[in-house]
Order: sequence, then C-alpha cells, then structure tokens
Amino acid sequence: MQQDLNRVIEQVSKEKGIDKAILISALENAMISAAKKTFGHQRKIEAQFNPEIGEVELFEAKAVVETVQYPAVEVTLDEARETLDPDAQLGDELLCKLDSSLFGRIAAQAAKQNIVQRVRDAEREIIYNEFKGREGQLVNGIVQRFEKRNIIVNLGRTDAILPEKEQVPRERYRQGDRIRAYIVSVEITSRGPQIVLSRTHPGMLIKLFEQEVPEIYEGIVEVKGAAREPGGRAKIAVVSNDPDVDPVGACVGMKGTRVQSVVQELRGEKIDIVHWIPDQAEYVCRALAPAKVSKIIIDDDEHSMEVIVPDDQLSLAIGKKGQNVRLASRLTTWRIDVRSEAEAEEETRRARQSIGAIPGINDMAAELLYQAGFKSAEEVSESELEDILDVEGISKEKAEALHKSAKEYVAEKRRKEEEEKAKAQEQAAAAITPDTAPPETAAEPAGEKASQ
Repeated sequence: MQQDLNRVIEQVSKEKGIDKAILISALENAMISAAKKTFGHQRKIEAQFNPEIGEVELFEAKAVVETVQYPAVEVTLDEARETLDPDAQLGDELLCKLDSSLFGRIAAQAAKQNIVQRVRDAEREIIYNEFKGREGQLVNGIVQRFEKRNIIVNLGRTDAILPEKEQVPRERYRQGDRIRAYIVSVEITSRGPQIVLSRTHPGMLIKLFEQEVPEIYEGIVEVKGAAREPGGRAKIAVVSNDPDVDPVGACVGMKGTRVQSVVQELRGEKIDIVHWIPDQAEYVCRALAPAKVSKIIIDDDEHSMEVIVPDDQLSLAIGKKGQNVRLASRLTTWRIDVRSEAEAEEETRRARQSIGAIPGINDMAAELLYQAGFKSAEEVSESELEDILDVEGISKEKAEALHKSAKEYVAEKRRKEEEEKAKAQEQAAAAITPDTAPPETAAEPAGEKASQ
C-alpha cells in the first residue's frame, strides 16, 4: 500500500504530462488541509512526502515557551523535554509527527477533491502553454459533437471550438469526420483553455501553400498577402527571392498538383496566384487578372486607384457580384474603382465640357485643370485657391481669376436652376384645376353634399 502512492504519482505524471513536484505539492497541501479540518485550523501543521515509504508525513509544530498562552501552538519546556525532545530549549520550535489515520471521512474526501482540482489546474495550464505558441498554425482534429451551430473538435488532449462564423457556408460535417483548421486564438477561461479554430481565415490558405510548396517553407518564395471569399474564390500574392525561381510556377506545381491539393482541402475554392511586384499600379493590374487593364489613375492621398478596362473586359474585371474586384482590393489594400473605356470617355467629355464652360478659361488652362484632377466647374469653385496654384502651368494671376470666375459661374448656374425649378413647380400647380382634380379632392357645394 505504501508503494502504491509512488506508483500513482509516477502514472499520473506520465499520463497527464504533469511534473511530479506539482503532484507531490498537491498531495502535501491536501493533507495539510485535511489535517486542519480534523485537528483544528489554529494548529501549525506541516506535510512532507517521504518517497522511501510512499507516504505523506504530517508534523505539528510547537514553540517551546515558559508559560503557555496558546496551547495549540505552544508547549512548556518540561512537557517538551518529556514528550518531544530531551534536549529542548526555550525558543525552540519542535515538530511532532501526527497520525494521519485519525482523519475523518469528510477530511479525506476534501483532500481527494483538493488533489483532483490541483491536477486538473496543472493539466489545463500545460494544455494552454502547449497551444498558446501554436496560434496561426494548422491543426488536425476529429469532429466530436455539435453545440448549437458550433463544431467541437477533438485535438487529442483537449477540445477546440469551430464557431459558426469561422465555418465555410457550404461545408458539412458529421460526427467522427477528420477536419483541418487554423488556430485563431488560445485563451484561458474559468473552464480551462479555449482554442478557437477557423476554416475561413486567409492564414489557412497561406499555411496550406506553405505545406504544399517547399519553396515557401524554405523562404525562397515569400507570400505577400492573401484574400478569400470562403468556399468561392481566393487570391494569394507571392514573390521569389531567387531570380531563377518562378513564384507562380512553384505554387502551381507540376501539372497543377500543388495548387490542386490546396483547392481540394478547401473543397473546390478557386485560387488565383498573383505575382507580387513593388510597382503598386502593376500589382493591382495583376490582381485583377484575368481581366486586362487599359489605364490606371492613382490617388495616393485617398489610397485609391481608378482602373479603366476595355468595354468587353468590364464584367470580367468586376467578377460575379463584384467578387474579383473585391478580392483584388483586399489583396492589394488599395480601394479600386473599375470603369469601362466608354464610361471613362463619357466622364472625361463631361468633365472637360464643364470646366471649359467657366467664363474666361482657355482650352489649355481647362486641360491643365482636368489633368490635375478637377472633374467639373463645381470642383474648381469649391476648391481652395492653393489647389489651383499648385497646378503647373497656371500663373498666380490666372489662378485667382479662374477661381473667382468659377465661383461666379457656379453661383449663377445654381440660381438659374433654382428659378427653373420654382417655375416648373408653379406650372405644375397651375395645371391642377377642379375639372382635372381627382373625384375625392374635387370641390363640392356644401349644400349639395349635405342633402346627399
């Protein structure tokens, strides 16, 4: 029986991965707690595990004093020499072994619960520390059960949760199915570590390519970004650090084997692999593939790009329900506005016509303003004078004159529009007469209505 405790500590330590010292400390604390329940909380009790006999020994500490005031923790010199230590001196603190067999059933049960709780806490801490360093990694598990719409995944030593919002809409799982997911976060809660998984995170796409493409794992090919619409389409940007290695070709693999492995894991999600380059305009063009781009207008202040594409490429550039341009925008982090050549030409024509209508402006000044980003006479009038002064090719005097002329022109234009609007409303009101009014609103003589 004595050796059993040694064997239990050894077994629990191996099964749970808990340090023996933690288990022994839990045993000692549990025995102290149980002893105090039996002998009284005011007594000074110490516990020590003796591996030779496989037992936790209990000792009561008492101070040697001349006059006892606190019998629970003090003893007289004569009594100490008689019962504890013949060489005892005043001021000594002597230990007396206690008989643990005197513990009551309640105290023993409390000790057991204390040990179980300490083991559980230690196990939770080990699991938390193990998974805390694995955030951003892929993990394999088995579908354990379903809680509402969340999936509980067994990872071996613990369970993780795959929330509904992190699930791909069209994917369906049954209990016992194997599942691979991305660790989003690991948090410690009152119920132990909570591991949150995702099947929709862009990081999952990157990790899958890292597993399938040795060049990414080795650092020869670098992933610059990824964007997904889970279950539909995804884009991933890659660049090579070795001029002899084609990053797109490395990700595609021989006869597309590498990319197909990723597509298969993502249940048919289409993947566009984009070659990243430092030139942001060209990068956006590549991100919008397979559509071809005619022209790009960059606005660095707004971090946006206006992309002009041939008329027959517009639907391809935008994609189904705007998917292609949306993914390209997320991948490149630029706000992208796609227009067809015909639409752009019409807008250009209207802009030049509006600016050219400002009194006193010549064709060259109108073109300079248009090229500087002004799209209408209203924009010229509402801008600051400094903005016009910044336009190269327009002198200060000319800028001041144009700014003043634009303000007067727009004010007059708006006044006329208001007059025309008011006139149109008067004409509409005058057109409504008793003869044409609806029956329910037509005027009726009071007497006739009363007689009815």
